[in-house]
Amino acid sequence: MPTSGLKIPDFLDSDKIPQHIAIIMDGNGRWAKQRSLPRIAGHHEGINSVREIVRVCGELGVKVLTLYTFSSENWNRPRKEVSALMQLLLVTINKEVKDLNKNNVKLRVIGRIEDLPDKPRQSMLNAIQRLQNNTGLLLNLALSYGGRLEIVEAVQKIISEGRDTISEADFSNYLYTAGLPDPELLIRTSGEMRLSNFLLWQLAYTEIVVTDTYWPDFREQQLYDAIADYQRRERRFGKVSEQL
Repeated sequence: MPTSGLKIPDFLDSDKIPQHIAIIMDGNGRWAKQRSLPRIAGHHEGINSVREIVRVCGELGVKVLTLYTFSSENWNRPRKEVSALMQLLLVTINKEVKDLNKNNVKLRVIGRIEDLPDKPRQSMLNAIQRLQNNTGLLLNLALSYGGRLEIVEAVQKIISEGRDTISEADFSNYLYTAGLPDPELLIRTSGEMRLSNFLLWQLAYTEIVVTDTYWPDFREQQLYDAIADYQRRERRFGKVSEQL
């Protein structure tokens, strides 16, 4: 991977920067509770982490950053919190699109964007269109996303086409992430040891790093630490270790 002009710390191997990083951004509510703040305050602070991680991934030469932004199960949260999250999404995308464009970031949404209320949905679609010709980092937001639903919808598409057989490679083309490489690194914040219905097909051979850090405290150094952990591993994909 060409690294000319990229900002890569000396302790990271520039030849082993993951091309696709996925993050389960967890712990906003607990971060706020520790500080006796309302839950939405944690989500607000989490936006600052998103901004910094997007910037650093662009500087490192990461090609795709997929963020688990709002799951299909999150609609079951209290109505007041869901409403606040949708308003935060609306304000954030309108505020950040100029800087994203300046930094050559392209935007994509995976999930059922049609489930979003009119204003945030339209703002997201407008942002996608405005950033569509950018050639830098692809910011991939999972919105109203569920991994099982994604697989079911893929199967429904295959059935509707009347196909009798299909390969693994072909199946990937029916997923929301069609055309994207599978994540090489998954980061989950807040210490929880589960996938939470996220990218169930795509994460089959992904390296997983779990950190106890809550998402609002996850910044540049924590990302470097996760990538360093990833680089110390040997990715075997079911093969025998070359070190044996």
